[in-house]
Amino acid sequence: MSKINAAITGVQGWVPETILSNKDLEKMVDTNDEWIQSRTGIVERRILKEEGKATSDMAVKAVQQLLEKTNTKKEDVELVIFATVTPDMLMPDTANTLCDKLGLSNAYGFDLKAACSGFIYAITVGAQFIQTGMHKKVIVIGADKMSSIINYEDRATCIIFGDGCGAVMLEPTEEDLGYQDAVLRADGSGREFLYITAGGSKKPTSQETLDAKEQYVFQDGRPVFKAAVKGMSSAITELLKRNQLTKDDIAWLIPHQANKRIINAVASTLDFPKEKVTVNIHKYGNTTAGTIPLCMWEWENQFKKGDNIVLTAFGGGFTWGAVLIKWAY
Repeated sequence: MSKINAAITGVQGWVPETILSNKDLEKMVDTNDEWIQSRTGIVERRILKEEGKATSDMAVKAVQQLLEKTNTKKEDVELVIFATVTPDMLMPDTANTLCDKLGLSNAYGFDLKAACSGFIYAITVGAQFIQTGMHKKVIVIGADKMSSIINYEDRATCIIFGDGCGAVMLEPTEEDLGYQDAVLRADGSGREFLYITAGGSKKPTSQETLDAKEQYVFQDGRPVFKAAVKGMSSAITELLKRNQLTKDDIAWLIPHQANKRIINAVASTLDFPKEKVTVNIHKYGNTTAGTIPLCMWEWENQFKKGDNIVLTAFGGGFTWGAVLIKWAY
């Protein structure tokens, strides 16, 4: 019996219309365009401003277009895996809210929370359902409405993050294509450098926590920067070695869009040519779980069937890793 592989058969992204530029931020906090660009590479980011709109609403747009693009009937979707740190609500899962909004009546879903590494964790989980033969159509989403958990008086974080969503369809193939391997890692001690204090079971939301603005992201940038470069570089190195590949065998590197300096440092550490590294952080900022699928969406027309592509990410927690795929179309 032939081996079943999990192939990406379609990718789609969606970002809100509202643009928050560096010039806009200059009016909000003590910062400036030159400083932001030199430190992060970001020029603007998208913000979901419409009242009552949530992370699932961005995913509705992306998944609707994905279904059309892949000629998939709603009733044929069996599973939705939704990587996010900004769920619509703490419960129920945003994945199942999405299924209801879109009428995916035969699908079940669940959220996966691994911060900026969420999408590479989620695609690895989704691939297992395909490879075992349990499901034939699995949608994997990476999306975050980061504007909902950012303090726009904190110049250390508000310049970095934006809102956006990307989604892929996974389907079985007997060709040597699709998901190949992954190196996934985590270190819980990293939680002291990137976190949200309140809102969980340890410190439920209260008037006191709201007054202290503990519902927002805190980041200690320097240790996160160092850990991100080391984590992504080491994961890619291990992944290539395990699969007997060199950097010359890789057509594209798709890194999490955390910071342009981090992306450049990873590419430099690996001696990887920058023209093969996808970058769109200047347009969207860091959309957390959304960055990698958004890059895949924007570069889709440049990928060729059989291309070796490495996805890599680093996120709060700490979580990090790298995934090897062979492009399937």
